[in-house]
Amino acid sequence: MCSAFRRRGYRMELLDKTINSYLDVWLGPRDPRVKGWLLLENYTPTFIFSVLYLLIVWLGPKYMRNKQPFSCRGILVVYNLGLTLLSLYMFYELVTGVWEGGYNFFCQDTHSGGEADMKIIRVLWWYYFSKLIEFMDTFFFIVRKNNHQITVLHVYHHATMLNIWWFVMNWVPCGHSYFGATLNSFIHVLMYSYYGLSAVPAMRPYLWWKKYITQGQLTQFVLTIFQTSCGVVWPCAFPQGWLYFQISYMISLIILFTNFYIQTYNKKASSRRKEYQNGSTATVNGYTNSFSSLENNVKQRKQRKD
Repeated sequence: MCSAFRRRGYRMELLDKTINSYLDVWLGPRDPRVKGWLLLENYTPTFIFSVLYLLIVWLGPKYMRNKQPFSCRGILVVYNLGLTLLSLYMFYELVTGVWEGGYNFFCQDTHSGGEADMKIIRVLWWYYFSKLIEFMDTFFFIVRKNNHQITVLHVYHHATMLNIWWFVMNWVPCGHSYFGATLNSFIHVLMYSYYGLSAVPAMRPYLWWKKYITQGQLTQFVLTIFQTSCGVVWPCAFPQGWLYFQISYMISLIILFTNFYIQTYNKKASSRRKEYQNGSTATVNGYTNSFSSLENNVKQRKQRKD
């Protein structure tokens, strides 16, 4: 048995060396400042995590099909609070690191910030690792049977970010890479605080900023494209290929998030207007509507496992 484990270990090591050699030829030498850091030495673990994530996305709803949903209320509050605090920490550290390093908004290379560069690198490692933690977003949707929330946008965004940031951390772990992560950390403070509070029923009437989270995300992508484009127009020592890739990726997110925004908010508003114009019982007869909603809620609660 020991020899079998040794053989598997040898094969895995050989696979890692082969992948690393191809990546080094394709992308050039890695940044030595992250050598030996957790999960960054080899691409294989990040790739395996991503494949397992996609398998769970595919098989999870099938497994839960004939099972009752779990509310996970307490866990959700703790989970979302944790990610809110982590996002707040990353936002603060990135802003102060950029200030201390005198980063240039228009283009910033990866080696002129001194000690501030190392501060940025350490925070961006946490940003990369947070993308692995955020896989739990999808797992909670699955066990709560909120399958309508597992959209193409959701899976695409979660599956790609972990992989993209593995490459960023190995080749461009500071400099111009800071901007998108800083904005995203701020948006995640708003987003995960909303999700955490919405898990507490008594707080739901006071949560008004859900719609503005998506608007903030779209604004974030546009600003990131603008700031990245500055590095193309006024270049510095930051690799141009990474800038072009980031612009392309941001465009894909803008398309998907815009479609999500239209589907979620514009169609809902249109539906409410039609109901009002048609004089439907859902709008006219408030008592009937309230009773139906209450009855549905009671049925759903009976079906749930807390």
